Amino acid sequence: MSGTLTATAFWTTGPGQGAIHGETLRKPGAGEVLVRTMASGISRGTERLVFHGGVPESEWARMRAPQQSGDFPFPVKYGYAAVGVVEDGPEDWLGARIFSLHPHQDRFVAPLSLCARVPDNVPEWRAVLAANMETALNVAWDAQPMAGERALVVGAGVVGLLCAWLISRFPAVELVVADPDPSRAAVAKALGLRLVAPAEAPGGRDLIVHASGNPEGLRTAIRCAGFEGRIVEASWFGDKECALPLGGAFHAGRVSIRSSQVGQVAGPMRGRRTHAERLALALRLLSDPALDALCGPMVAFRELPRAMAGLLGDAAEGGAAPLLPVVTYE
Repeated sequence: MSGTLTATAFWTTGPGQGAIHGETLRKPGAGEVLVRTMASGISRGTERLVFHGGVPESEWARMRAPQQSGDFPFPVKYGYAAVGVVEDGPEDWLGARIFSLHPHQDRFVAPLSLCARVPDNVPEWRAVLAANMETALNVAWDAQPMAGERALVVGAGVVGLLCAWLISRFPAVELVVADPDPSRAAVAKALGLRLVAPAEAPGGRDLIVHASGNPEGLRTAIRCAGFEGRIVEASWFGDKECALPLGGAFHAGRVSIRSSQVGQVAGPMRGRRTHAERLALALRLLSDPALDALCGPMVAFRELPRAMAGLLGDAAEGGAAPLLPVVTYE
């Protein structure tokens, strides 16, 4: 491919503000590919923090996305769920559909070490779930569910529902999802899951995954834990304080809380699977068409500066909050 390579990318330019800026791309070097983007996913929890400047200064280094440009708080080009077609690079990659941890951009150059081939039976709009599925897979590895356990997932966002979807597949597991948003019940049902309000969440749970990002959700998890129950904390609270009732039943019940974070392969599989193998498995797990229930709404890339605030906000009156908005590219 000859001539000047250009691209346009979405940048967060200030609190709740974004713009599309052009840039010149260099040609891909050894071990790199040029990708034309087909779709990208908006990870609402993390990208909401970035968009509103909520990333604490203490976390600026840890929160950098692999191919981020700019620095926190602003201006910053952020995102990590892009799917596209290889236009230039090694011959055996030409024309391949790939997933890459890249911000929202219509064309980009990426190292092959940060690209994974998308299976033929996974459409691009579902493939943008790969980063979320990889997180959920890591949570499941940390949680180590056992056959016949009573399980609870608190938080019916994308990661919470994917965690529930994975754990529910263990034999004889009795699993419930708790979330205050009743509009999520239909999505849960499409995934074969049952959703209840937090006040109705059952107690005596052996395993609980907390993925609501809200301290009240973690308090619900503690309340519902059985004797020696295991709580896996999959949320990231940013700069929010999280007060917890750690006396009473928590202490006497020998309840444990452990964090799960996707930056490292979960302990039970560390040394057994690489990051690349974990991502490849996450992509294969996306072959189930039922997972389309998590994708949407669709928004055109050129509309991001106008639409991003609404996509990252709460539910509109009488409606439901988006799960994983999908950015489409012409």
